Amino acid sequence: MSAPAPGYKQSLDGSTVNNGSPPNQIMGTGKGVSNDEELHRYVTDDQPRQPKMSASGVAKAEGALLTVQPLRKNDMQPSYAQDLGTGSIQHGFYGSMMNGLGSCIGNIGMIPCCPFPNPFKNIDQGSVGLISRFGQFYKSVDPGLVKVNVCTESVRVVDVKIQLTSVPRQTVQTKDNVSVDVDSVICWHVISPYRAAFGINDVRTALVERAQTTLRQVVGGRVLQSVISDREGLACEVAEIIEATAEKWGVAIESILLKDINFSIELQQSLSSAATQKRIGESKVIAARAEVDAAKLMRQAADILASPAAMQIRQLEALQNMARSSGSKVVFVPMNLGGMGAAGMNGDVAKQIAASAHDDHHNSEAGPGPATNASLISSMANV
Repeated sequence: MSAPAPGYKQSLDGSTVNNGSPPNQIMGTGKGVSNDEELHRYVTDDQPRQPKMSASGVAKAEGALLTVQPLRKNDMQPSYAQDLGTGSIQHGFYGSMMNGLGSCIGNIGMIPCCPFPNPFKNIDQGSVGLISRFGQFYKSVDPGLVKVNVCTESVRVVDVKIQLTSVPRQTVQTKDNVSVDVDSVICWHVISPYRAAFGINDVRTALVERAQTTLRQVVGGRVLQSVISDREGLACEVAEIIEATAEKWGVAIESILLKDINFSIELQQSLSSAATQKRIGESKVIAARAEVDAAKLMRQAADILASPAAMQIRQLEALQNMARSSGSKVVFVPMNLGGMGAAGMNGDVAKQIAASAHDDHHNSEAGPGPATNASLISSMANV
């Protein structure tokens, strides 16, 4: 194996690729191999070189802030070049005569400023040229400059880039008899230029019509809520149905996107009203649950206050309030009130009431009322 030329390095697959700037032959100067060969060598299948990391964590190349990764073959357009071998057929005397005439006219047309047809055709990157002789396809060529016979051959250019095609808005009826307007987009690209060019009249129109029909079918099998909430699943289902037919046309479906789903004004108002009523109903349910919880707490409080001990405390509080007021009063004490001491209170509450009444007696004016209240409370404390 010979050593690589200066400026080149050995790649993983054994081919020689450029290790630095493009050679002089690419720039149009110097002697050596052709430009196409140099461009082919400049493309590599090696893994991209990772930039060096600086101390601050910023990726920097040697002597520069950014590094440019070389173009890999996997990133380039695949080759569709093919020759069926039928180009040597002369088609009899007339075919031979036309081929010869076309060659002569083409040779003259190569001269600049000559008013004869130019035999060279330009195929842009991202396209494939299909060459037919006497209307019969016999060869496909990759992007570049192609020479054809101006009298017997024709070139048809097929775009193989990914294309976006808008599907016109259409009104579709769902399973629950609701009409919606659907906007969608198809992402597709040609995988077989021959079938896309000669197998169908207009592949773009065919895809749009097929997408509209499939979309009506899929949306018609779903309810409105499913159409709104599961757009991605709806689009995937439509794409799966179209893929089988599109492959026969030489086309691959990348994806189908649902841009927008519109409703009528009446339906929008109905959906808005339904959502409002739903929120109102939920708020009423929450309020009812709060009232039930409050009623349970009030019932528990009533049960606690209805106990004998609580009732005795409330009776003593009433007697205490009566003792604080001025004026003579006659209080009829129940017979079971004296059992408070036996119930665990031991006369402490009654003594506190008597002490409070005694303090009120000194703070108020002298009279028979406070004395009577004090004597009454004292007698209760002695019980």
